[in-house]
Amino acid sequence: MVITRSKMKKRQMHSGALIGSNDDLLIEILLRLPVASVLRFKSVSKHWRSLLSQRPFTLIYKNGSISRGLFVQDFYVPFDDENRNPPPFHNLDFYPDPRGIRIIQSCNGLLLCCSMHGIQRDFRYYVFNPTTKQFALIPSVPGGGNIRRTISFMGLAFHQTDCPHYKVICIRYIKRDEDRFQIQIYSSETGKWKISDQSFSAPYYTSFSSGVYWHQAIHWAQSSGNPSYFKLDTEELQTMQSYFTIDTKNFIGEKSLYFGESRGCLHLVNRVHRIRRESRLQLNVYEMLNHHSGWFLKYRVKLDELLNARNLAPSFLDQYFIQVFDVVRGEEEEDETFFIVIQTPGRIIRYDFHEKSFKLILDHSTGPLWHRGAHRYIETIVSL
Repeated sequence: MVITRSKMKKRQMHSGALIGSNDDLLIEILLRLPVASVLRFKSVSKHWRSLLSQRPFTLIYKNGSISRGLFVQDFYVPFDDENRNPPPFHNLDFYPDPRGIRIIQSCNGLLLCCSMHGIQRDFRYYVFNPTTKQFALIPSVPGGGNIRRTISFMGLAFHQTDCPHYKVICIRYIKRDEDRFQIQIYSSETGKWKISDQSFSAPYYTSFSSGVYWHQAIHWAQSSGNPSYFKLDTEELQTMQSYFTIDTKNFIGEKSLYFGESRGCLHLVNRVHRIRRESRLQLNVYEMLNHHSGWFLKYRVKLDELLNARNLAPSFLDQYFIQVFDVVRGEEEEDETFFIVIQTPGRIIRYDFHEKSFKLILDHSTGPLWHRGAHRYIETIVSL
């Protein structure tokens, strides 16, 4: 039997039509494609766009949960300098905010942003997906300017499985002289703010910076020496086991440089301060046990010895400006990738814990020293 070119073309068109009309088969194919391809296929037809935008697909699509790099302010730094992908955006201009826009938190692929300049009561807050370029303007906390000027913290909670409808958590002081704080929660599912029954006491100057979402709760490990977390499902505020350690025998203390989550694990990085200095730049990397039962020491890194061996060591004074930007685990259970991203003056460096190797991922010796920290970029196709 001779198959002509026209017959072959008809068969291909028939096969394509069968696949295109079978949603289950189509989803099985698309689940194996990279993010860029999925986003392109949204333009094939209205049906494909609807299918790929629906929550059932975005929740089971796993290829998007890959840590690509960091946003340092609005500058993009890829983790792998040799295989650079184009930055997901060049400017945070997705909304014409006259005060400018800055990132305040990243959470599993979504960014919580707010106005860069101005006063607190006039700030606007946004949730932005840098992969799909979609954004949502968060309604103002109810109560007017007098309520909004009392905001101490705004944080984002999102996860594809345990918190698929993102939430924004607001902490505001009720009265400074009474040291009382109130918690309000915005849900993207309802589009409304809700005042939690849970209020708590703390000094009005308490810092709630570096809020991290982990296991259905927002955590604050660096808040005035009183680590705590707020459970979103039960709306309960609970205390974590303290991570502060002091060895009076050897005159050793620790200062926190980083607090974050990666691949379902909560990490804390402390810098060790010594009076009897064996190492001026030692970092202790801790990991939280299940059920918030305590921290254990995962890695100890003597940075000055390793940096000296590679001619990357900062000067005696510059070492005090070292920042830890991120701690990143491998994408899969069998992936042993585990590294830390550090900024020293003029450089951003990646250190692999298993290989005990350094890699320079950005040389910005003529650029600024960033002080606001960094925010991880994870590809996600979830729709806002």
